[in-house]
Amino acid sequence: MATETSPVAISIRGLRHSYGRQSLGKRGTPAAEVLKGISLDVPEGQTLGLVGESGCGKSTLVKSILRLVQPTAGEVMLRTKANDGDEIDVLTASPRELRLARQRLQVVFQDPYGSLNPRMSVHQTVSEPLREHFGMSTEACRTRVGELLELVGLDPTASDRYPHEFSGGQRQRIGIARALAFEPRVLILDEPVSALDVSVQAQILNLIVDLQERLGLTYLFVSHDLAVIEHVADVVAVMYLGEIVECGTTKQLFRNPSHPYTQALLSASPVADVEVERKRTRIILRGDASSGGSTLGCQFANRCQTSAGRSECTELHPELRNIGLGHLAACHFAGV
Repeated sequence: MATETSPVAISIRGLRHSYGRQSLGKRGTPAAEVLKGISLDVPEGQTLGLVGESGCGKSTLVKSILRLVQPTAGEVMLRTKANDGDEIDVLTASPRELRLARQRLQVVFQDPYGSLNPRMSVHQTVSEPLREHFGMSTEACRTRVGELLELVGLDPTASDRYPHEFSGGQRQRIGIARALAFEPRVLILDEPVSALDVSVQAQILNLIVDLQERLGLTYLFVSHDLAVIEHVADVVAVMYLGEIVECGTTKQLFRNPSHPYTQALLSASPVADVEVERKRTRIILRGDASSGGSTLGCQFANRCQTSAGRSECTELHPELRNIGLGHLAACHFAGV
């Protein structure tokens, strides 16, 4: 979702992916479709927050954008330079184009413990892309690594230490420095603070926001924590069983949620104000996401608190439509 004054850094159209079950020894069973025609625009220089419960397809979407898995259909158009029309379809890119795309599109992983090679020093980890992609000399690498460590709030003199010598928050800073070494235009942040202590989370979030302002980065921020998304995102997309069910600005989505699933998510998210929390009504959903929904109608129909007795919900699949001012919702009755 982008406005006329906000160009698109990544445009995702009709993205589909299925995981076959024959590899698990269950011959004859159909493949499980995880992504069901995802379409999203990530605005240039902004943060798109992607939320949804476990199993909805967030991780598969990230892997598909990075072409770590090959989707069965769709396209992922990445703008490689600012203020021009140069684009690469990541999913059909040649090896040379894919190398450029992966330089421009980097990822910060959820687990700062597992995403760093324990046998490589910080200098080796951060300098590797400098040598491979930019051909920097040893001396130039040493200087640039120091600059990157300072940029993420670490002491450059610690570059010869190994990952086990750092705390979780410091390791995540190293992961961010490694991603920035590629000079990317887009960062995918896959649950970047969920594995950290609460006391450290705010520091990393503030660093992420600061880096965006200083470097003009574009973020796709994946999280299940609505409070985090509200703090960092400009635009929010809500995902349910492989589909985007609502998308809008942070203000639109948090103040006026239109899809019943979004309303239920927000009702389950605690707020700091005791009086407000006491007056809120919790929406209890029936069943769980794994139980699936109508094969013809809305996937959320069997859990929805407002669909009872409505044939449209079980017979017609709702399209993601504009319900006003660019606020999109996949519900027959949203905005009515």
